[in-house]
Amino acid sequence: MLSQIFGWKGRSVRWERLGSGPAVVFCHGTPWSSVLWRPFAEALSGRFATYLWDMPGYGASSKDPEHPVSLDVQGELLAALLEHWELDAPHVVAHDYGGAVALRAHLLHDAAYASLALVDVVALAPWGSEFFRLVRENADVFSAVPPAIHEGVVRAYIAGASRRGLSEESMESLVAPWRGAEGQAAFYRQIAQADQRYTDDVEPLYPQLDLPVLVVWGEEDTWIPVDRAHRLHQLVTGAELRLVDDAGHLIHLDRPAALATHLTDWLTSSAGR
Repeated sequence: MLSQIFGWKGRSVRWERLGSGPAVVFCHGTPWSSVLWRPFAEALSGRFATYLWDMPGYGASSKDPEHPVSLDVQGELLAALLEHWELDAPHVVAHDYGGAVALRAHLLHDAAYASLALVDVVALAPWGSEFFRLVRENADVFSAVPPAIHEGVVRAYIAGASRRGLSEESMESLVAPWRGAEGQAAFYRQIAQADQRYTDDVEPLYPQLDLPVLVVWGEEDTWIPVDRAHRLHQLVTGAELRLVDDAGHLIHLDRPAALATHLTDWLTSSAGR
């Protein structure tokens, strides 16, 4: 459980800091939480101050149905969270939706970063699956299905993000936040509020990024295909690109050692600049 709470516009944002040294902020995506990043944050905490947080609507943070959880809100929140932590220019590591959140916070809300690592991120059009579109059109129906059916949907959805397959322990940690009436409604709410216009807002600005950027991608990612990695690499001047074979969208679980090596090398190099 994340031990600290940041209150923002009625939301309760759970977070935690580990270790000391140069600051590294981890941003998760959907339908994930900081659980995915915890092993990496713990491993790096001997050399860095690592920050974990759950976006509102996810993980251990509040899931009030009245609070929007769209990417515009999350980007604004991240900028406010960095200010709350009194971090002038941390290193930021982002996955999936967290990439769009980090990019919006930097490009639209003046959040300064020392470096930015983008891991299989939502950043370029087009994105959003047929499942997203189906949920967007029928969110109330999905929210009302029996819990057993809902859990089956969530498990099948999450399983598709892994190349190698997930252990029951990993699956349980990813499914758990979406159980119960509150979790079930929150799961479909965050999908229903997914909107490509929030990346369309910032995509033209990527060539203006003026900081060290690393792009890491699983070569077998079926959620966000690897061609996005090559496009992003070309758009961001000076960006480094590292591809990981035999890894899907859940690169954290498919190839954890490879991802840890890339991030450790990148952060150590960036902190030394």
